[in-house]
Amino acid sequence: MAASVAKAAATTAFKKVVGRPTWQQTMLRIKDPSKSIPFYTDLMGMTVIDSLDFPQWSFKIYFLTTLKEDETYTLTPGSQEAHDYMWSIEKGRDQDDFKYHPGNQEKDGFGHVAFNTDDVYEACTKLEEHGVQFKKKPEEGRMKGIAFAYDPDGYWVEIIKRTTPLQISNKFNFSQTMLRIKDPSKSIPFYEAFGMTVVRSKNYGDFSNYFLASSPNVDKTVDYSSLSDDEAKARLSDMFGPILELTHNHGTENDAEFRHFNGNEDDKKGFGHIGFLVDDVYAACDSIREMGYGFKKEPDGGTMKGLAFAYDPDSYLIEIIKRNGIDFGDKKVDA
Repeated sequence: MAASVAKAAATTAFKKVVGRPTWQQTMLRIKDPSKSIPFYTDLMGMTVIDSLDFPQWSFKIYFLTTLKEDETYTLTPGSQEAHDYMWSIEKGRDQDDFKYHPGNQEKDGFGHVAFNTDDVYEACTKLEEHGVQFKKKPEEGRMKGIAFAYDPDGYWVEIIKRTTPLQISNKFNFSQTMLRIKDPSKSIPFYEAFGMTVVRSKNYGDFSNYFLASSPNVDKTVDYSSLSDDEAKARLSDMFGPILELTHNHGTENDAEFRHFNGNEDDKKGFGHIGFLVDDVYAACDSIREMGYGFKKEPDGGTMKGLAFAYDPDSYLIEIIKRNGIDFGDKKVDA
């Protein structure tokens, strides 16, 4: 593991982004919340912890996370109290008659989200009993024991086995978001500047996977670069919080014209962005600006002041949000 990460990071280095950045959300656009929300709450065990309603712009955002099995959530989504608590995975909604692009076509960047569970076969049997369709069942294909289900919008949902049974009591925990990258020598240092750590990497011959965890999900007593692949895989699968999986198809870094679709093109809208919490958006953006990839929205641009959207090396959008939130100008509900 250590050699592959060192090679990937050899040509680029960035200063750390100030303000204790932590990865906080993945945004997916959904067509019908009456289908998507029950899929992720009733079947995948997530909890709607907040929502942002913008009737003036005709969209609403739902924030979902995996809470620990013994944790009770009593706040009302859409209230100021829920805003103060905030976020893990974000799912946004636009026009009801629009079919979103779930990714995984030629040059698409977004791949899938994933959930860990103790028994993939049992979990998939129960999902199938509830009408869930599959791209790949656990007994199919070359890689036995993992599955890819479809959510109501056609996004791929990977189902992965935990290494240590019964260590996490939840049936499922949200475990990863996968994005394809062109050049790891640029992307890995970019995300390391956001305080992420490569906790596992593996070269499969024609592609490599890099798994990055944000600081709250990292054991600072562990030198991840010294672990064997089996050790790194075991630690990864037993993490409760989600990780970012970056997939590099070898050779793309040598093609000057190659680019992935980032999910925000007019005919490719589905995946939207990932987001990081920081102490001070303006100071963090000063650090990010030095990396040279630019911004879709500066902190004082547009109608929502105090949040920003930066580009990563593949032009994925990275939302920069103030820790503890801002006044989003949404229509709030009573607690």
